[in-house]
Amino acid sequence: MAREQELDLVEVSPKTAPPVCKIMDYGKYKYQLAKKAAEAKKKSTVIQIKEMKLGLKIDEHDLGFKIKQIRGFLNDGCKVKIIVMFKGREMLHIDVGEKLAQKIVDSVKDVGELDQKLRFDGRNIVMIFSPL
Repeated sequence: MAREQELDLVEVSPKTAPPVCKIMDYGKYKYQLAKKAAEAKKKSTVIQIKEMKLGLKIDEHDLGFKIKQIRGFLNDGCKVKIIVMFKGREMLHIDVGEKLAQKIVDSVKDVGELDQKLRFDGRNIVMIFSPL
């Protein structure tokens, strides 16, 4: 029947009993699948995660500049991962790092929300913001 219609016999579902076959133009079918995949890819949005690393002894001006960059990333629709790093004996002053992290949270809460609360990851405090 497929040869009479000058089409292809395509096995659609080989694992069923009995196997399901369909008479169709296989080239046209593959083209339509490729079009659907391209359309789905075009409609999907990729969210980037930007990363900012801060030291414990960061200056006020430098912190202000980093906060300005974080706000810009959040306004662009990117997620931002902020890492407060502890070096050497700074681990004795975890409270200073938590104050720094809280200062960042307070300054960007109008453009982004905190996805992941403050958590310790080895010698780092990690938090993730997503745009509103």
